[in-house]
Amino acid sequence: MNTVTPIDALPFETALAELEEIVRKLERGEVSLEESITIYERGEALKKHCEALLKKAEARIERITIGPDGRAASVTPLDLES
Repeated sequence: MNTVTPIDALPFETALAELEEIVRKLERGEVSLEESITIYERGEALKKHCEALLKKAEARIERITIGPDGRAASVTPLDLES
């Protein structure tokens, strides 16, 4: 029996690897039409999961400001637009 790990339990790297494998299978036409639909739907869910994990990681990135004495003076959210 083929068990499928729930998407929300997958770490980013595992979800991305599975998504890449789905893309390869679909591009090569290695699966039946019915399986193509099933794995496409899982691929969409994996994509959304990866995007959410990236946004969460992005929100955690901070910029450390160094004071005149060379020590960390403050920590602020990283402005990704600048």
